Amino acid sequence: MQVAVGSMLYLWPRDHMEEFYRRVAESRADIVYLGESVCEKRCLSTFEDYYRWAMVLREAGKQVVLSTLTLLESSFALKDVERYCLNGDFLVEANDMAAVQILVEHKLPFVIGSAINCYNAHSLEKLRKLGAVRWVMPVELSRHWLEQIKSEQSNLGFPSIETEVLSYGYLPLAHSGRCFTTRYLNRAKDKCQLVCQQYPEGIKVRSQEGQEIFNLNGIQTQSGTVYNLHSDRASMAGLVDICRLSAHSNQCLDWIEAFKSGASPSQPPESQCNGYWHNIAGMDYRSRDSANGDYRSWE
Repeated sequence: MQVAVGSMLYLWPRDHMEEFYRRVAESRADIVYLGESVCEKRCLSTFEDYYRWAMVLREAGKQVVLSTLTLLESSFALKDVERYCLNGDFLVEANDMAAVQILVEHKLPFVIGSAINCYNAHSLEKLRKLGAVRWVMPVELSRHWLEQIKSEQSNLGFPSIETEVLSYGYLPLAHSGRCFTTRYLNRAKDKCQLVCQQYPEGIKVRSQEGQEIFNLNGIQTQSGTVYNLHSDRASMAGLVDICRLSAHSNQCLDWIEAFKSGASPSQPPESQCNGYWHNIAGMDYRSRDSANGDYRSWE
């Protein structure tokens, strides 16, 4: 399986991003997604910056994909999406149907982002005919659901396209017109002054019992613990073409090698989850017992 690095979901200073993508270029990642996909107000890194990093990464042998915004809230955002779609050099990940429309109108191939609600073989076939060459499975779907889609494709005689699954990182669960970071700081969203850069890994939200249930990232709500399918790689064989890593720190890039080689950095079970893949509560975690192949639950 190939390993992809998803677009950066947090607001980092340009020099931090520069260092991050330098490390990605030196890594064993096969595919790299670039671009602002969360909030249209985030402008510390520009389209020109992403394009420059894209060229460097391509020279390093990576396949580069430019990612579009997931939630469009203005005509300015739509123009920005159009600029990414019509970049002229790189494949585009469409995270909203507006991006799909632009790409289809210009007869350009594209990747279906996980935020696009694509849950069955008929939807996939429709998008494939429009130009989709890969789809990123919605994060809440399970291995069993993916098996059913693959089976449905085969039974209906639909051609298969590349399947990518988020395999490491905080799960992007929802996007909102409200900014939770500014609300947390009692500020107006229109006068945010990009305060989310003060929280480069998001804001942890805990229950009254102290359980980490969410991670807030501006207008994006994420899972409270890191989604990690490293121990599930064997069950992905034959179903998944690409494992996506969504980094929240430079140290997360160590997991690229982990997914490539099989060796795993140490991570306590209570700090991660993989429930969706197993068709159980998303925040739960099941660990494979290497001795007998059984799963142990950390629910």
